[in-house]
Amino acid sequence: MTSSCKSVGPAIDAIREARRRAAGIVKTTPLDLSTTFSALCGREIYLKLENLQKTGSFKVRGALNKVQLLDAAARARGVVTASAGNHAQGVAYAARMAGVAATVVMPETAAFSKVEATRGYGARVVLAGRDYGAAYEHATRLADEQRATFVHAFDDADVIAGQGTLGLELLEQLPDVDVVVAPVGGGGLLAGLISAVRGAGSQARIIGVQAAGASSLIPSLRAGTRVELRQVDTIADGLATRCVGAQPFEIILAGVDDAVEVSDAETAEAVLLLLERGKTVVEGAGAVGLAACLAGRVAAAGAKVVVVISGGNIDTNLLDRIINLGLAHEGRLFRFTTLLQDRPGELQRLVTCIAGCGANIHQIRHQRAQPGLALTQAAVTLDLEMRGHEHIVEIERALQAAGFAIIRPSADASSTLV
Repeated sequence: MTSSCKSVGPAIDAIREARRRAAGIVKTTPLDLSTTFSALCGREIYLKLENLQKTGSFKVRGALNKVQLLDAAARARGVVTASAGNHAQGVAYAARMAGVAATVVMPETAAFSKVEATRGYGARVVLAGRDYGAAYEHATRLADEQRATFVHAFDDADVIAGQGTLGLELLEQLPDVDVVVAPVGGGGLLAGLISAVRGAGSQARIIGVQAAGASSLIPSLRAGTRVELRQVDTIADGLATRCVGAQPFEIILAGVDDAVEVSDAETAEAVLLLLERGKTVVEGAGAVGLAACLAGRVAAAGAKVVVVISGGNIDTNLLDRIINLGLAHEGRLFRFTTLLQDRPGELQRLVTCIAGCGANIHQIRHQRAQPGLALTQAAVTLDLEMRGHEHIVEIERALQAAGFAIIRPSADASSTLV
């Protein structure tokens, strides 16, 4: 890892040409100085709002550059890609703008909203396989059969150059930026940013952020070669790749300054804060950079930090789960179970104790016929709206003093809310 301004990856001229071709198609997204997050992080935090980009994410930048560079014969044969979300929509939109037929293979488990959005941009959607890997294999076979161009989500030099246009854009908006923080899944975005920022001569530090449940970059950088994970598990579904791409990794290895990871709970808290304080809807992948700043993992006290908010395409059902996890992580939602004697007045005594502590019951579930319970017992699980972690400690003490045992579903109560 290095902070050298030596150019790596796609040449800066290729990125500048990609930006010129994208004019009028790709938006120049806002770079917003957030007073709220600056105060919380103790430095100037600028949000690069790619969630406001066409199709709702940065992915259209790379897809458009790839499609625009196709010759007439390749355009006539069309393009094929595989994706469960943002890249699918980016390719569909880019192909429509270039007048090229696009086939997008998505897993059978893809969110309905993302499937419909991809179709809405004019692509033919094929549902195949239970996961991205199976969809990818099907897509490459289709591309071979149709002699179509396969548009990889991140492991492609033209796609990386297209993502690099974001780097040129933010340098124009904030020439004296000190740190750029970006999410990492397959690595195309981070590689593009490194290529643009280093190629333009900026000495800004560049930091990649991964979800802890899909963190292949840190071990790869330590090993000096790509490390593939056996499995991934994260609410940041846009980052759920088992390995960084071959081309992006070479660029990242040469040009990144640091790589960190964040937990799902920290990501959920960032999504919640962006929604409540920033009035901005962001998907999990788009929030990991801010999560890293809030968790103190970006070492840049007093610096001007640009955090790339990479996308806002989040399924409504997943957003509900993420909000609950974020509330739990902040101590504003507390779930526990207690056992009551199954007799009149016990539930009222429990509720009265909770009310006396100023907590509001969000949800309550009362069960009698449950394996492991004595015939004289009832299990009650409650979700309480709280004021923070100190309030949780207060209500735990009050309940225990009143004789109610507190059973948490796990050591980390927040994880049970997803």
